[in-house]
Amino acid sequence: MATIEEYRQIIQGELKEYTEIPYAYGDLQCRLIVSEDRNNFLLITQGWEGEVQMHGCLVHVEVIGDKVWIHRDGLEDGIANDLVRAGIPKGHIVLGFHPPEVRSHTEFAVS
Repeated sequence: MATIEEYRQIIQGELKEYTEIPYAYGDLQCRLIVSEDRNNFLLITQGWEGEVQMHGCLVHVEVIGDKVWIHRDGLEDGIANDLVRAGIPKGHIVLGFHPPEVRSHTEFAVS
């Protein structure tokens, strides 16, 4: 079983891969922001699409206790499965973007 520090490394590594994928349109960048305590990881889109400034959160993952909470997941295939493939057990991942009553119907942790 991986430790919390290993979870942090996995999360950062998986999200960093998305920053290396270029956008097909606009002058956009994908950036990874990591909190000083390495408990919050944000993947944001920033830049310009024509004359419109774009700035938004694609993914927000937070380490709370011994669990990995996914608060926002705007990726096409979802970050949860990437984290599972990288070694974080489903029982340690909470899909926080689902209401509590829905979480028990997923293969992931409830809280």
